[in-house]
Amino acid sequence: MALVGRAAETKQLRVLVANVRERGAALVVRGEAGIGKSALLDYAAGRALSSGMRVLATSGVECETHLPYAGLQQLLYPIREGLDLLPGRQRSALLAALGGEDSDTPDVFLVALAVLSLIAEAAESTPVLLVVEDSHWLDISTSHVLAFVARRLESEPIVFLAAAREGFSSWLDDAKLPELVVPPLAAAAAAALLDAHAPDLDPTLRRRVLTEAAGNPLALTELPSTAAATAEGTSTPAPWLPLTKRLERAFTIRLIGLPAPTRALLQVAALNDSPSLAETMSALARVADDRVGTDDLAAAIAANLIEVERGELRFRHPLMRSAIHQSMSMPDRYAAHAALADVIAGQEDRRIWHRAAATPLPDESVASQLQAAAARAEHRGAIGSAVAALDHAARLSQDPVLRADRLLRAAELAVELGRREVVTNLLDEASRSDLTAQQRARVVWLRGGFDEGLRSQAADTRALAHLAEAVATDGDQDLAVRILWSAAQRCFWTEPGLDARQQVVDVAESLALDEDNPWLLAILAYAAPIDRGAIVIERLHRIVATPGREARMDRMLGTGALMIGSFDLAQQLSAAAATGLRAQGRLGLLARAVGAEASSAVQLGDLSVAIPAAEESSRLARETTQPYLYGLMRSIEAAISALRGDADRTGVLTAEAEQAGLPVGARPVLARAQMARGLAALGAGRFDEAYAQLRRLHDPADPCYQVALRCYAIADLVDAAVHCGQAAAIAEIMQDMESAALKTPSPALHASLRFARALLADDTEAERLYTAALTADLAGWPFIRARTQLAFGEWLRRQRRAADSRPHLRAARETFDALGVIPWSDRARQELRASGETSRSRDLDARDRLTPQELQIAQLAAGGLTNREIGQRLYLSHRTISSHLHRIFPKLGVASRSELTSILHLAPDLAEGSRSGIETTVM
Repeated sequence: MALVGRAAETKQLRVLVANVRERGAALVVRGEAGIGKSALLDYAAGRALSSGMRVLATSGVECETHLPYAGLQQLLYPIREGLDLLPGRQRSALLAALGGEDSDTPDVFLVALAVLSLIAEAAESTPVLLVVEDSHWLDISTSHVLAFVARRLESEPIVFLAAAREGFSSWLDDAKLPELVVPPLAAAAAAALLDAHAPDLDPTLRRRVLTEAAGNPLALTELPSTAAATAEGTSTPAPWLPLTKRLERAFTIRLIGLPAPTRALLQVAALNDSPSLAETMSALARVADDRVGTDDLAAAIAANLIEVERGELRFRHPLMRSAIHQSMSMPDRYAAHAALADVIAGQEDRRIWHRAAATPLPDESVASQLQAAAARAEHRGAIGSAVAALDHAARLSQDPVLRADRLLRAAELAVELGRREVVTNLLDEASRSDLTAQQRARVVWLRGGFDEGLRSQAADTRALAHLAEAVATDGDQDLAVRILWSAAQRCFWTEPGLDARQQVVDVAESLALDEDNPWLLAILAYAAPIDRGAIVIERLHRIVATPGREARMDRMLGTGALMIGSFDLAQQLSAAAATGLRAQGRLGLLARAVGAEASSAVQLGDLSVAIPAAEESSRLARETTQPYLYGLMRSIEAAISALRGDADRTGVLTAEAEQAGLPVGARPVLARAQMARGLAALGAGRFDEAYAQLRRLHDPADPCYQVALRCYAIADLVDAAVHCGQAAAIAEIMQDMESAALKTPSPALHASLRFARALLADDTEAERLYTAALTADLAGWPFIRARTQLAFGEWLRRQRRAADSRPHLRAARETFDALGVIPWSDRARQELRASGETSRSRDLDARDRLTPQELQIAQLAAGGLTNREIGQRLYLSHRTISSHLHRIFPKLGVASRSELTSILHLAPDLAEGSRSGIETTVM
């Protein structure tokens, strides 16, 4: 059946449904209340069913927003039998989320991957349409999961449609899905719809309804009866109200005309977070003065307020429910909630929420039960529901200390949601109480730790260090360590000064921690990467030799290794951490681990690792709401583009990185962006420009000054300075770096300084220094070794020793080609030609032909992983992996997976390493 005035909208939906077997899609249908969103979704569902698709539907309900995974339960119920086919971790995570299994707390992203796998498996035999009504009222956990799924449907025979009301924020908004904004009906269509529903309407009332409805279909069908009723006996027009309020008033007027028992029934149903008619009738029996029967139910159906089917009562429109709710007195609401709490059986969380809603005054018994509900929600990975339960429990708390504790725990959990305003509101509320010393410490820690502490003015680095010391003295060492870690992170993201850094170090070393404690080593590496570099490196080597490490601790150690310039260790530890974090579904931490891996690989020149790792970290940082990590990774991607010789993309990426970093002064983001610009200019032979860009890293007054990162760009600065005649101008900087090298055995710093010393040396010392640099152990540092060979070859040629220069230049060229650093490959070829030797052109490889994600998938496929295993690793469906491989094969000129290994030049042990942490359960 055609919808009046919606030809364009229905055409767009028909196309999505018709093309589902070739391409999946996601679309949010957005508009004001009553504009026809549900009608459009019903239209799409009808088309889908008639074409043989399967339709899975769920609906957000305002009174269910606190129930963990309520929307997901409804959506997946028809395909629940497919749960047994999921890989073990995914199955356990989803069952735990849905309350069907008591297992470890699942990460929401592992739950989301399980949902994607379950729906994709169902779509293998029959394409699927997912329909979400009133998505703005979905519980937070369901919204997170569906946002994850909707972003990954391009290669699936699945269409996702969600209706969202204009003016309401939704967690689905973070997914940035395509939108269909539904406008008001045009004048002719509005008149046609009104005449079809009220053909005998008085002309004066007809004009009034058309004016007030303003093209809103629900208003055009619902306002006529109200207009006729209110017009009787008065010539005064009703005062203007927003359309939503006018519709709610229309439904309220309709409610007034119903028998009292029917009104009571609708009031209980409006507050019930279940559509169960039996439950509503049982609760009603406890509050109604008169017996309510099926005749009273029929009156509500006849009034077009509700529909009843298969024992379930549903309101025809959410505004009807909200209108009834608004019309109820507070005593009536309390009584209805209390009755529902009395009749609900076997669903403790629903029962306690109704009991809480029936409790107007503080009640510690109810508050304790809500806190228990929060713990259950947290155990299921439903963090949003846990926050809501703790917030409500705080409002019902009689003990002010317990009240503050509940608010602070809610704030601590809310940090995981990535919503600063929620955290701030909870902390503000807690701060209105007379807090204990420990509670005040937690407030300061939470305010300072959110958003890397970049936006908080609650406490500076030294204040956090003093606070950590005081908390440790009071006996809470765990909290002291977390506060001190926040202080150490500020030493990375900002520049607090030497005194503040030393204060963090002093407090850290005063704590009763094992000397190999990962938190301690990470704190020391962040706060004093030079002064404590030797200690951290020595202990890291000892820890790496120890088997059975935990993934989150490897991540801490990996980021510490990155700070002190042990990039080979950082890459090793971060890769190990990523394996465990993938399996656990901790995508927020995974983004950081893979980001550290990418950062290390860039410094080593290992672009086969850096390219896919940087892209994945950047993508995950956006998905997990980590804007400053995202900015940092865009600057790493810019450095990769510089190494590849793509100046235009380097410029775009550095600009995007600085857009994230400049407003908050995120020094590592700005430093990395500056390093990428300098690297691009250096590779292009614009040495004056490179010198100007890179020198800024060593100016403490410059916002891109970062105490650790400047040390690892010294080779680039010296390279640029020597080539543009500025060698004397960097003498003081070199002296500073040499002093730092006396304090730390940082491999990156020492390798860079050996290269720099040779570049700066006069002709009497240069050969000795180049030889010393090349005889050092650089097995894991191919880029700096090849740059040293190139520079030595250039020097030898200038000394008219062309024959001696060629072996070094050839070796440099081969390494640069293998690494894929194109400007340096070109420079080595130019030098070889100048020495009298022709040099073949560089062959294009996979890094030239594939996108970063395609490169990652190709590497994993070449390593022997199946599509399902790759999908588990990358949090994609196996069908998406298959689609990528179909595009990859022709790009690389291969016809099968077996040919990928030779094309990608994989190390022999990659296949074994790739499988680490991947489940092999076949779905």
